[in-house]
Amino acid sequence: MAGFLIKRLLQAIFVVIAITLVVSFAIRLTGDPALMMFQGGGGSMTEEDLARIRAALGTDQPFLVQYWHFLTGMLTLDFGRSFTGGTSVSLLIGDAVPATLLLAFISMLVSIALSIPLGIKAATARGKVADQIIRILSLVGLSFPNFWLATMLVLLFGITLGWLPPSGMSGMASYVMPAVTMGIILTATNVRLVRTAMLETLQSQYIMVARAKGLSESKVLYKHALRNCAIPLITYFGLQFGGLLGGIVVIERVFNWPGLGTLAFDAVASRDYPVLQAVITVLSLMIVGINLLVDIAYGLVDPRIRTE
Repeated sequence: MAGFLIKRLLQAIFVVIAITLVVSFAIRLTGDPALMMFQGGGGSMTEEDLARIRAALGTDQPFLVQYWHFLTGMLTLDFGRSFTGGTSVSLLIGDAVPATLLLAFISMLVSIALSIPLGIKAATARGKVADQIIRILSLVGLSFPNFWLATMLVLLFGITLGWLPPSGMSGMASYVMPAVTMGIILTATNVRLVRTAMLETLQSQYIMVARAKGLSESKVLYKHALRNCAIPLITYFGLQFGGLLGGIVVIERVFNWPGLGTLAFDAVASRDYPVLQAVITVLSLMIVGINLLVDIAYGLVDPRIRTE
């Protein structure tokens, strides 16, 4: 087990370095932040002023030198300072990470709580009315763009009815609409996955034996069938959670959520290199860590994998 963890950690380090290198190079192709500040100042600055801004920001140095400073600072959790506000990037990341993680976690719980019972119901009622309704609803859910669904929820429950906060993070009520928005979109895919996995498992011989022993249907479905098809579900849910972290930018922007997505969006708009590099690095570490936890979870669910 120790060798496996060491190997995965080395792979994770390589992946993170590769991602940050590509991102650091790519964002510098989008433009010069010093020039943006020059234009924002009404064009009254001279070329000497522009050169002084670049020197102050450190963008006058070669790319590899800038990237090396970023890597060495990352080891001590020092991501530098924001180009736009001069605030410590580490403080910005520290404030944004809990908001994003909690929102993603609640959204995933909403999706799992809906998709597992609906998928099992669709599998046990294969070809019947309930199965057809669930499959149609999942197709409808897949057709909803997340920004459209988020906007509709804000207009209905936030503005028209006034039941929920339309934006910002101001208590547990503010989590409802963004979490439901992402949860519904995820559920539309997860229901079909759970249904397919359960259909294959329910045809197994041990399920027939369990029913022949007189076990209750709920015990057969949730204790035996669901556990034995859990490996592909855990894999997909884990990967989906990682993708959820990376694709949360739009939802956070619609709901003005103070998370990593909003931070990244603002950093792209202002060409704030240190903030964007830090956000991508933190998201990469999260996704790699989630994939590692998924691998460990295999052994907890399936004793055969733990033995191997």
